[in-house]
Amino acid sequence: MFRKIKVRLYDVLVETEDNGLVDRIVATFLMILIVMNGAAVVLETVEEIAFHLQPLFDALETFSVTIFTVEYLLRLWIAPLDPRYAKPFTGRLRYALTPIAIIDLLAVLPAFLPLLFPFDLRMIRLLRVFRLFSLLKINRYADSLRTLDDVLRSKKEELLVIVLMISLLLLFSSSLMYVVENEAQPDKFPSIPAAMWWGVATLTTVGYGDVFPVTPLGKFLSGVIAFLGIGVFALPTGILASGFVEELKKRHTKKSTLVCPHCGGELSSLDAERLSVQTSAGD
Repeated sequence: MFRKIKVRLYDVLVETEDNGLVDRIVATFLMILIVMNGAAVVLETVEEIAFHLQPLFDALETFSVTIFTVEYLLRLWIAPLDPRYAKPFTGRLRYALTPIAIIDLLAVLPAFLPLLFPFDLRMIRLLRVFRLFSLLKINRYADSLRTLDDVLRSKKEELLVIVLMISLLLLFSSSLMYVVENEAQPDKFPSIPAAMWWGVATLTTVGYGDVFPVTPLGKFLSGVIAFLGIGVFALPTGILASGFVEELKKRHTKKSTLVCPHCGGELSSLDAERLSVQTSAGD
């Protein structure tokens, strides 16, 4: 009996191929609850709204924490049904250490911490903000977000190289500007770490204007660095765009792949046409 319950829960909570009515209802309900929690965290910071709706916010938090806690425990219980976490104890432990399971835990843990450890009321108020972690759970229920996750996984090496390039460019440009501007503006460029604030604003072309070079060489270098920043920061956009195109093509190919009804193997369009003719002749 428990085996059947576990299998059914696995079918509802974990992504499956059938996508039945109950699966969609549960996924939609959890998505709505997650979005409501995110909106509540934002609206609670507005004193006028919090003053009138605080009891409603507290009730929503209690209800959400209960649902998310039950969901987390159920997912932990059914985790061994996944071949990756087949062993009862070590499998569940491995699942609990996965990023999505950690997000599930962080979404509910702040609600239980004040029960275990005495906190200042202001600290409890701060912990409520951690409910925003529940927004990351929505990745399970939105196909487009799962696509983004697949793209990030497939392009992680390229993105890591870009992050490394940006970090090196930031370090080099900030060090260079410190050498050029430190003597003219010791208060604005007192150290390389302080110059990195200018580097971030310049490389991202934000240009807050609170820190800027005044020497001719510093102005020239600032212009060159800004042009480099435009090119370097555009690279992740191109990588992600190509990743989305590849992922969509892959999914389209997977959906359009024909499968033999007898052996389950993939069929070419010509093989499928022959099979259709044979089937019609047999009829």
